[in-house]
This record gives sequence, structure tokens and C-alpha cells, in this order.
Amino acid sequence: MAQGSIKIRTAFDEKAGVHVVKSIFNHPMETGLRKDAAGQLVPAHFIKEVVCEHNGKPVFNAQWGTAISRNPYLSFELRGAKAGDKLSMRWVDNKDDSDSAEIVIG
Repeated sequence: MAQGSIKIRTAFDEKAGVHVVKSIFNHPMETGLRKDAAGQLVPAHFIKEVVCEHNGKPVFNAQWGTAISRNPYLSFELRGAKAGDKLSMRWVDNKDDSDSAEIVIG
């Protein structure tokens, strides 16, 4: 998979006291059940694991499958983060392709 498939943004929600992390993954997420124009099944190709780390420590590990849509969007709240901290995300798919991205929280 091409590098740069993950886009991450954060924003601090003062009312809740958390950073809201929003990310999107550029990935086809094929189930293996769809047919192409010629009637042939398109092989399964989906993200199977997403890992997020805050300053090198795991925040979560998600196990995905074929029920996730193309170019999946993921949003969550991160407590205890501050400006200058590092946030990284990475994924691995069922074809052992992978990508990662890292940002500095502003």
C-alpha cells in the first residue's frame, strides 16, 4: 500500500477536557464478496488491525474485518494529552500491507 494512507487531526475540546482525534484511512476495504464488471469476485483486501499510540504507549488496538467501509473514518477522545505530545497510528491488512503516521499534538 502506498505510504501516506493515514490522515490524522486533533482538536482540544475545552468543555470536555479531551483531545478529539479524527483519522481517515485510504484503503479499498474489499470484502471478497463483490463482483467486478466481468462477474469475477474481487479478492478480499481489508485492514485487519489498527494500533494507536500516545508518546509510544498503546492507547488502543482495534481488530477490523470485512464489515468496515472503504476509506474508513475513525474518531475517538484522548484524555491526558497535551501540546507537544506525539500520537501515532498504524494499520496492517490481510495482505500484510501496512502504513503508519505520526503527528505532534498542537
